[in-house]
Parts: sequence; C-alpha cells; structure tokens
Amino acid sequence: MAEHEPCIGETSEWYTPPEYFKALGLVFDLDPCSPGPGHWVPAKKIYTIEDDGLRQPWFGLVFMNPPYGGRNGHVPWLIKYLDHANGIAIVRAYTSSAWWHGHVVPRAELLLFPEGKTKFIRPDGSVGKSPGHGVVLIGMGEVARSALLKSGLGFCAVIVRPGPFRGVQLPFDWHRRPPPELAEITGEATTEPRPE
Repeated sequence: MAEHEPCIGETSEWYTPPEYFKALGLVFDLDPCSPGPGHWVPAKKIYTIEDDGLRQPWFGLVFMNPPYGGRNGHVPWLIKYLDHANGIAIVRAYTSSAWWHGHVVPRAELLLFPEGKTKFIRPDGSVGKSPGHGVVLIGMGEVARSALLKSGLGFCAVIVRPGPFRGVQLPFDWHRRPPPELAEITGEATTEPRPE
C-alpha cells in the first residue's frame, strides 16, 4: 500500500513484489497495511485502509509496506513498527532525511538494501518500470533478521552508531555470523570478540 514509485495521478498504491516474500520464506502474523484479502503477502491476519491498521493492536511477526501521504505520511507507521520491534518493513532508502536519522538510525536492528531497483506492482497487476529511488527492508527481531540475512535479496548492514569507541574488534567474518551474534558485533552484549 505504499507510494514507492513516481505517480502521475493514477495511483499511490505500489505493492511489494511477490518474489521478495518467496526469498524471505516467512509467514507473517500480521500485515497492518494490506490492500485486502487474497493479496500475496503471506500474512495470517490483515488490516486494510478501512481497519486503520495504525490504530489497531499489532502482534507477532509483522510485514509492513506503509501508506505514504503528504511529506512524511509513513513516519507514524514507521514509529509504530519500530516500537513493535518484530518483523520486516520496506520503506524508501532516504538516508539523508530527518526521519531516517531520527528513527531508523537509532533503532533499526538490520537493514537490507535490495540489489537493483525494486519493481513494485500496481493494483492492476502491471509492474512499475522506473522507480525513482531505492528502498530498504528493516528487520527487527531474530526471525526477521535471520530471514533477511538468508534471503539473497541484496546486502545487509548493521548501523554502528556514533559515540565513544567501546573497544569492539570486529572479526573478519562478522558479516557471516548468525543473527543472535549481531548484538555481540555491535557491542550491545559484550566488548570482547568471540575466540575463533
């Protein structure tokens, strides 16, 4: 239900490509921004625009492709997603924006930047041809992080937040470590590298 591609009045709805869900291999508990029943997002429960998913309770593993409206219409959705902290969200990769630095940088656990430009799907089933920008999938929680790391959709990144050096020495193969060790890598669990 997001506006990820330029639109000339036809629609502001752009759906996440089905191949992303195949690569992730997950069934989500909730899609709070669903276009409706029968859509390809593998979610056990959905909220549509009529349900107003932003006002509904969220539970379990969530997939979120938020609606965009106005300049920062997706930000309340992003905040609720980050507060929920369990699932995968797809948003524009506007790394210079205030919302990126105000919400994503301090809170995201894992970022996946897809290879190439994501070709979103229009409500009529046609494929968008020329997205104007890249996107990022934000993984929160162990299940989501693991799925992103194994998906092969692009490259994953952990945000190393500015601040005093904590003495963390990243092992050469840090990017191949399983998700539970991400906390160790960022120094949240320990400052000592694990012996090889």
